[in-house]
Amino acid sequence: MGRRNVRVGRAVARGIGWLLAVPAAYVAAGLAGGAVPVNRDWRAPARGVTIWIESNGVHTGIVVPKVAAGVDWRGIARPEHLADPRYGGHDHLSFGWGERTFYLETPSWWDVRPRTVLAAAFGSDRTLMHVDHVPRPRTEPAVRPLVLTPDQYRRLAAHIRASFAPGAGHRSGYGPYDAFYEARGRYSAVRTCNSWTGAALRAAGVHMGWWTPFPATVMWWV
Repeated sequence: MGRRNVRVGRAVARGIGWLLAVPAAYVAAGLAGGAVPVNRDWRAPARGVTIWIESNGVHTGIVVPKVAAGVDWRGIARPEHLADPRYGGHDHLSFGWGERTFYLETPSWWDVRPRTVLAAAFGSDRTLMHVDHVPRPRTEPAVRPLVLTPDQYRRLAAHIRASFAPGAGHRSGYGPYDAFYEARGRYSAVRTCNSWTGAALRAAGVHMGWWTPFPATVMWWV
């Protein structure tokens, strides 16, 4: 009986070791992927379209003017989609993409639940675009500006627009100024809300990490 207990104890220890090793390996891989630069030759132009990259510590988003460089978002993100349409008077929009349940249940770190994170990490086709109507942002550590050429901005806008599902339905957001829209794409531990932000910036030609699964791996570059 004693030897059996020892064997069981060793098996449990190995199992715990694997459970700890997998997330540690994922974090290490994400940090390494985020440190590999793409679009090394990119330089911000002296003049162009100013956008902002923002982070709340869980999700990152891209803030753009409602109208710029021939791109007009007013037909997609309408004031009547908001709980309070008066916020539709703001002149900028913040876009983010993510898994439906993860987005709806984790507006901040305080709301993160292991069950929600694990379910999303294994993969989900139920994704949303999150859109906030906001005034022109002020630069701060968690909200950082980038200047793009008109062509770069149009490429960024095309990537964002392609993430909306055709005829995307909408639902209320976290407050009176935002809304969620049905999206395209499969969410997983590999393709997170933050890797979507990095992919959008890479598509525009911006200097960015090769794989950006965490907020920090996006914000390193801006």
